[in-house]
Amino acid sequence: MPQQARPHLHQPAPNGVVVVLTAADGGLSSLHERMTRTEIAKRLAGLMNFEFGGEYDAGTRYPGRLYFVPSRTLVGLETAQSLGIRGEQDLFGGVVPHAFVATKAITQPLVTPDACAPPGWNRAFGDAVQNLVLAGFSVFTREDARRAAETLLRCGRVRLKPVLATGGRGQVLLSDLAELETALEAVDPDELSSCGLVLEENLTGTTTYSVGQVRSCNLLVTYYGTQRVTTDNSGREVYGGSTLVVVRDGFEALLALDIPKLARIAIRQAQAYDSAAWAHFPGLLVSRRNYDVIQGLDARGRWRSGVLEQSWRLGGASAAEIAALEAFAGDPGLRVVRASCVEIYGDSKDPPTDSITLFRGVDDEVGFISKYAMVDLHDTG
Repeated sequence: MPQQARPHLHQPAPNGVVVVLTAADGGLSSLHERMTRTEIAKRLAGLMNFEFGGEYDAGTRYPGRLYFVPSRTLVGLETAQSLGIRGEQDLFGGVVPHAFVATKAITQPLVTPDACAPPGWNRAFGDAVQNLVLAGFSVFTREDARRAAETLLRCGRVRLKPVLATGGRGQVLLSDLAELETALEAVDPDELSSCGLVLEENLTGTTTYSVGQVRSCNLLVTYYGTQRVTTDNSGREVYGGSTLVVVRDGFEALLALDIPKLARIAIRQAQAYDSAAWAHFPGLLVSRRNYDVIQGLDARGRWRSGVLEQSWRLGGASAAEIAALEAFAGDPGLRVVRASCVEIYGDSKDPPTDSITLFRGVDDEVGFISKYAMVDLHDTG
């Protein structure tokens, strides 16, 4: 006679349901990104004592309140409110008032005061962060791209960046205007006018810091760390993961640690950029924020440090963020941990046995890739 399943008499009822929300245009298009987001959503559900409900279905009546894990930053408070999102406690990510606010485009000013820009563009934000970012411009027409390149190329090579790409993909290093024209031929005119491009001074000998904060699962954690670069299956240099020092509580708790001078500069720049964004873009709603800060030498050999971009959505470092949240939730007395996430291309190396594997297999877009996260409760120096 088959054994009957035991009733779960002592398990508390779930508080709600965690659902993933894919953008209308597909959002996270690759398999490894979708699977990573699903695994992170499941782990958030466990931390919150929520059920995991899979992909959000507007026609489904869910038990309890919903917590969303979107594939992209949501655009518009009305959009968020229609889903029942009214505060940072309702999602892992963010809501912005205009689509361009979620991209790299807001980091740089226009090339001239009367240059083309999307509705809602706030010129005052560029003034507020000019000492926190590298020399560069955001452009929305080919003519403005040429003007920006002419100005920047006088001081050295220029990096052209599509504002929607992640992990360093799609960037082009320009040495002259002829290379700009070649690069512009590959840019969709509609995407250029609606989303824009960033042209920025190029640095060498660089280190890229990740500075961020997460408020979720009744916890507030703040961190800094460095990114690693790896080679993908086609031989390109791409994002390969981050190693983070994560503290319980806010930026002041992080800055109270014994932090190297250059990392402290990066943290202060990210904190100031964050404050400027809140001051100049009413309607921001953010529970997960991450800022990339690059440091290196410009074409004249001068040391430079600047915020590259913001991320108000699930991102590359989120696996490490979740590992840290789990560690803090498991030990109320724990104050600081070191957490890391790693992306490895090719199938030659297995993830460590004590790691959290988010994806390992063949992705149709990037080939074989392994993604995992680890946390160290002791090595926080």
